[in-house]
Amino acid sequence: MKKLINKTDDVVRESLEGIAAAHPDLVRVSYEPYYIVRADAPKQGKVGIVSGGGSGHEPMHGGFVGMGMLDAACPGEVFTSPTPDQMLEATKAVNGGAGVLHIVKNYTGDVMNFEMAAELARGEGAEVEAVVIDDDVAVQDSLYTAGRRGVGTTVLAEKICGAAAEEGQSLQQVAELCRKVNANGRSMGMALTSCIVPAAGTPTFELGDDEMEIGIGIHGEPGRERRKLAPAADIVETLTVAVVEDIPFEQGDQVLAFVNGMGGTPLIELYIVYNELRKLLDGRGITIARNLIGPYITSLEMAGTSITLLRLDDELTRLWDAPVKTPALRWGA
Repeated sequence: MKKLINKTDDVVRESLEGIAAAHPDLVRVSYEPYYIVRADAPKQGKVGIVSGGGSGHEPMHGGFVGMGMLDAACPGEVFTSPTPDQMLEATKAVNGGAGVLHIVKNYTGDVMNFEMAAELARGEGAEVEAVVIDDDVAVQDSLYTAGRRGVGTTVLAEKICGAAAEEGQSLQQVAELCRKVNANGRSMGMALTSCIVPAAGTPTFELGDDEMEIGIGIHGEPGRERRKLAPAADIVETLTVAVVEDIPFEQGDQVLAFVNGMGGTPLIELYIVYNELRKLLDGRGITIARNLIGPYITSLEMAGTSITLLRLDDELTRLWDAPVKTPALRWGA
């Protein structure tokens, strides 16, 4: 195993120290317990938005803390859910009196611990809503979850809901918006290689030199099938057809197309994926109105990609375009 780390036990803490050192104008970091909070939190009269999950998926979630997106993020150990006390303290840190929304990826530990934290926060007088993201069309149940996993749509929900909260929408409005994004977003991913969890020191799964895994999860969970490596056009068709036919997306739809890198895939390849996706959607009469291309939900150094499509309307497009200023995502600010 070759990694740019010191000790395996210190990976998460030292990464947090690096975020704090790099972006003091945007975020503050708590170490007891771990959470990242926007530098100006709590914002009085504004809905606070909190998300979180295991580390190893950076920049999700800590890289999305800042103006126009998340107010706080709770990082667990690598591929391990954060604890209820992290979520409770983060909730309290961002509660400006207008309530707090928890955006939760559908993994069993995340859902359970966020539920516990929400109950504790309500017991202390906070108003808390939670929305679970379950957009992965690959499999119904996986190693970490009951039901569909929460993947790419999470980032889009955090950005869109963050914009709504920034402009002063109520907790109920922001939560309903989050449900709308989840209902209209679908994702599917694939892997060319496994990843190596630092504490394990060995690949999570084995793939032959001529094999790929279709429908992979962001923790290295197995997908729909293992098959022989194919050209990018064939891979994109497999992923896109599964996504498009799930809601389904239809001729005339305008979408936000998110081509995500899993950590070890260079941008030159992600742009090839995007180009194939554009051609395929053009053929179905679906227009890409907005796009996001890059490694925004990673799985350590896994090579691979995921495709997320979100059906847009005027409201979602306006909120996507609104200013955002975080360590990993910024425009218009």
